[in-house]
Amino acid sequence: MTEIAEQSLAVKWRQLDKSQLVKWVVYSLLLVNWAYYAIEEFEMASHTLRQGGDFLQWTEAFATTIDEFGWFGLLFAFELETYMLDESMEKPLVKWSVHGLRLLCYIGLLHTVYARVNSMEDVHQATQATEITQLCQVADQDISFGENYNYEIITSQNCSELSSDSTFYMLDPSVITDSDGLALEKKHVWVDFEDALVWLLVVWAIELAVWLQNRDVTGGALMVVSHAAKVGYVVLFAHAVWWGWTGHWVYAWDQTLWIAGFWAIEMNLSDWRAEIAKSWGNGN
Repeated sequence: MTEIAEQSLAVKWRQLDKSQLVKWVVYSLLLVNWAYYAIEEFEMASHTLRQGGDFLQWTEAFATTIDEFGWFGLLFAFELETYMLDESMEKPLVKWSVHGLRLLCYIGLLHTVYARVNSMEDVHQATQATEITQLCQVADQDISFGENYNYEIITSQNCSELSSDSTFYMLDPSVITDSDGLALEKKHVWVDFEDALVWLLVVWAIELAVWLQNRDVTGGALMVVSHAAKVGYVVLFAHAVWWGWTGHWVYAWDQTLWIAGFWAIEMNLSDWRAEIAKSWGNGN
């Protein structure tokens, strides 16, 4: 019986679509990352918005969580249209439901761009706290020291260890940083902003490819444009390297997973083009 069971498992493994297995492992890992970001941004907001904030400030604080939710929706919608639904997409209700989902996701992603622009403005407008020359002056005043997206409440026990600088800047009413921290913060917010724009370019390239292939178009100038725009993956991977270099390994891991997730959609499109070409070869 054991030998028969092993043979049956071997047959099932050979019949398994390995690319689909990898795809769904990637999607599952992305869900884990999303939960991590939600927890991390809640922790960061407990420092940056400790004195309160309006609705847009709170959504800005959770920009990555909202952003990831939007990307999950887009990934799901593309997976439906390029792999799962096939002929069902010809039904008006199904078609417009999927397109409506994508529209809602794009609204969320545009919020991310808005949040990144606001973050850049806030960081570049950070004012120097000229009256503060050492962190111990603000110890035990419910103020956090922020650097490299890490925050710690300043106390009389840790104030001399957090920074030896004599020049400080207020990132928020309850967050202070030093010269090195501000310089790194400016780089971080620029990478965040650039990342949001490049991802939109990549996904619009996919949108163009899907639009063309829905019309049985597999070549031509527009299809070349859809492929050329995917040079954005190189930029996105460079961002992953940046996050790793600055010590944010989870960010680097997450970026790499998202690249793999949308590359899976690219594989769906490639298989779809092959099916269209095969149908033409059969005279259909």
